[in-house]
Amino acid sequence: MAITNMPKTATIDDAPQISRTLARAFDDDPMMRWFFPDDDAREAVLGRYFATIFTRQYGRHGVCEHTEAAAAFWVPPEAQAKAVPDAETIQELLNILGDRAPLFRDAVETAAKHTPQEPHWYLAMIGADPAAQGQGHGAALLRSGLAKADAAGLPAYLESSKPSNLPFYEHFGFTVREELRLPGGGPVLWGMWRLPADSH
Repeated sequence: MAITNMPKTATIDDAPQISRTLARAFDDDPMMRWFFPDDDAREAVLGRYFATIFTRQYGRHGVCEHTEAAAAFWVPPEAQAKAVPDAETIQELLNILGDRAPLFRDAVETAAKHTPQEPHWYLAMIGADPAAQGQGHGAALLRSGLAKADAAGLPAYLESSKPSNLPFYEHFGFTVREELRLPGGGPVLWGMWRLPADSH
């Protein structure tokens, strides 16, 4: 494995690189296009969005790793109560989202209602810069997080709104648990579940 796609623990100092990487990674994501429909502004606004949730939420309470061209935010069960946006973060997100804020709120609430109740590792976010796709960055980060979930003997959960990503996750043992249509004419969100490795 090239040294460049070895996962490293992300710190708050990595925010500029991580937010740039994820903004590029999510530019064609159906859910992000729905929240941020303006093609010209999307990369800049997504950069602000990811910088906010990383520095204020996942970077503080989650397990965040990155390579030179990808990033992943995981939340272990013991951190799930803490890794929710506080009032200030919510306000910041509402400012970034502008008139799409109500759609965002409804989508978050809908997804939350369908989150599995049993303890699990939650993959909140994973993305690779399209310029580096196919170089194993996303796979390296996914393997690293799943190894931690497996070590804890816990299942993993993620949501994806991009149908082309489902086979990638299935390759790592995830199966579709639920298909949600987001309210307000939003895209479909697939909830995917993976049992710990020793129980397959």
